[in-house]
Amino acid sequence: MAQRHMRRVLGDEADVGAAARAVMVSYGRYWTEAFWARPRRVPEMRRRTQVEGLDLAIAAHDAGTGMIFALPHVGNWEVAAPVAVMEGIPIVAVAELLANQRITDWFTRMRAAFGIEIILATGRGEVMRQLEAMVGENKAIALLADRDLKGRGVEVEFFGEKTTLPPGPAILALRTGAPLFPVGTYFEGKGHRVVITSAIPVPDEGTRAEKVQVMTQELAHRMEKLIAEAPQQWHLVVPNWPSDRQ
Repeated sequence: MAQRHMRRVLGDEADVGAAARAVMVSYGRYWTEAFWARPRRVPEMRRRTQVEGLDLAIAAHDAGTGMIFALPHVGNWEVAAPVAVMEGIPIVAVAELLANQRITDWFTRMRAAFGIEIILATGRGEVMRQLEAMVGENKAIALLADRDLKGRGVEVEFFGEKTTLPPGPAILALRTGAPLFPVGTYFEGKGHRVVITSAIPVPDEGTRAEKVQVMTQELAHRMEKLIAEAPQQWHLVVPNWPSDRQ
């Protein structure tokens, strides 16, 4: 899967074998940092993190609108949280409710060390209501958006091929009026780099479903650019396109 995804990003002429091995090395670093994370170590991690576009998040927080961060699985996406928290912006994320409760609990504790408040995905309607309420409290909602876990998302073109991506980020933005910021997180030497890009515009016309489709397609294009900045840090190693299952 890593080789297939690298071919999508880098093209047929690239050495996708080497790129895929680099993906696994990078993914290993993600897990190493996850196991290393403790509340006392987060300030050090924050000091080694450069941020581009932080003014966008601060402006949204000052305006009291709340905000939504949509991220691909690039680098260590957890490190964006301490950046926001140290600016006084609370971070909330949705976590998958796994069959093994001990692993679910470990993920929750690990993300709490980064300053992330977790909502477990126990039901779509219930979770969406919780997220809307938290946006209303001027919090930032962080959603990984490059993988459609249930396969019932919005059809988009992503790296030149049709697939589906989750509609949640666009739906939440439309329901709350909060800006939807695509965000990339990258390993940078011994530290990290976080890139917050401009908010995805809300279409002036169309039904809600049509607006969700347009915004999700724009998010897909933005994530293509964020991933292309460091493709070997894209830790998506599961089927993500219909052709991956053939």
